[in-house]
Amino acid sequence: MKWMRDSRADRLGFHLEGGGAHTSRTIMLAELTDLLASVTDLDAPQRSYRRAVEDDNCLGKRSRMTRSLTFKHLAQLYALDPDILLFRALRCFWSRDAAAQPLLALLCAYARDPLLRASAPLVLGAREGAPIARPQMEALLERRFGARFSPVTLTSSSQNLLASWVKSGHLSGVKWKMRSRAKATPGSAGYALLLAHLRGERGRVIEPSIFLAKVLRRLLRPRAVVSISGELPLPVACSRKTPPSIEQDASSTLSEEYGKPVSQSAERYRCA
Repeated sequence: MKWMRDSRADRLGFHLEGGGAHTSRTIMLAELTDLLASVTDLDAPQRSYRRAVEDDNCLGKRSRMTRSLTFKHLAQLYALDPDILLFRALRCFWSRDAAAQPLLALLCAYARDPLLRASAPLVLGAREGAPIARPQMEALLERRFGARFSPVTLTSSSQNLLASWVKSGHLSGVKWKMRSRAKATPGSAGYALLLAHLRGERGRVIEPSIFLAKVLRRLLRPRAVVSISGELPLPVACSRKTPPSIEQDASSTLSEEYGKPVSQSAERYRCA
């Protein structure tokens, strides 16, 4: 299934084209964690996040320029805007499922960063324990983007992408990277299910979209059946301005390895 290509995707928070933060940054998990700990109001507008980074220096950056660049890249990856559904849902799960934070960050960045999406087949397609080297990532990006990037940018982007997959738990190692198994949780599964729905997944699907079947592979039972039709999906409760089409249409019950549907724990994650 192809990604939606209309203004709705942008309103929801997806970025389909253009570059991405990974030419100079990773998913910035530590910075995102510190920023969300500093700005605790779920309804805080984007300017509050900017003020926390640039004026209050909650991330401990040395210069004003570095603070501004840091905010720019964080906004590229996560929007930092409560009116953007992808970010509001991220915040909804962030404090309620701390163990999910690496995958929540990865999933949101995946939806917003074309470079990170381009790198996914190399990482997610590798068997557990298989080595993944920087030249492999460089070759993938070169095939995907042609002469768009200089050799220097290809190298730095590849290093950043590999580091991001390490932060999410899909890779391990410092100098030499190997495929590992990320730790999925109910919170990350709920967020992934929302992204899958927004991407256009409907009906009963066996091992559906990239979000559920691969990024969260460990959580789903072999050939797990996911229902995306019926009741309103749990993460939609996190949106102040849920689009009418989603309000009428969306739904989900995800059977987890823990033996009960996510919907049975709805109150834990309700934040609207």
